[in-house]
Amino acid sequence: MPEQGTVLFDLDGTLVDSATDLADALDALLVERGHPPVGIDHTRRLIGHGVASLVAQALAEKGETLSAPELAAAVQRFLDHYTPNLSRRSLPYPHTVKTLTELATAGWRLVVCTNKLEASARRLLSDHGLLPFFDLVAGPDTFGVAKPDPAHLLRCLPAGGPAIMIGDSEPDIMAAKAANLPVIAVVWGYAKRPLAELAPDAIAHSMRDIPALVAQIDATRNRDRRTT
Repeated sequence: MPEQGTVLFDLDGTLVDSATDLADALDALLVERGHPPVGIDHTRRLIGHGVASLVAQALAEKGETLSAPELAAAVQRFLDHYTPNLSRRSLPYPHTVKTLTELATAGWRLVVCTNKLEASARRLLSDHGLLPFFDLVAGPDTFGVAKPDPAHLLRCLPAGGPAIMIGDSEPDIMAAKAANLPVIAVVWGYAKRPLAELAPDAIAHSMRDIPALVAQIDATRNRDRRTT
């Protein structure tokens, strides 16, 4: 089947609920530094801008203002806790495999564009049997840029051809809008603001909604192209 274009997926909070393992690693880091743990609910509110942001926010809330070298060391210590356990309690959201299969069968090229480091993203996807679906996995270290910078999305795309972003939170929607790409927001992730305020092109209430929403957006775009 001819390729339709590219569907870009965020990872944490979109394809996989990884917050519990992230929270465990963050709490281990905090306790190690003499602070009480913050737990899963609070960790969810810090996820979205990558590991360095997660660690920096959590430590700032505990009164630690770190220099760049100190933050780098804290991030590395977080990764020491997280990397061996990143799939211990994480789970793909329901119907993820079926949704990815439907999109691939329809001819879409699938990409992961995440603020998780590429090696960690690949490991998480592989551990859950999802890696073979994706033509490319891009983290902030892949191209040296991270969402909400639109270049993170655009570097994942071949020249020309349609693309649609799917994500759960502010960096995903901001990056897609800045890249002039349609975006589907999912309700089950880690957004800090109501999704309606972020004005995505569509909202998915279940993973099962995504293939139909992708098809609708693509059909609308094709119709608009024919009438201009």
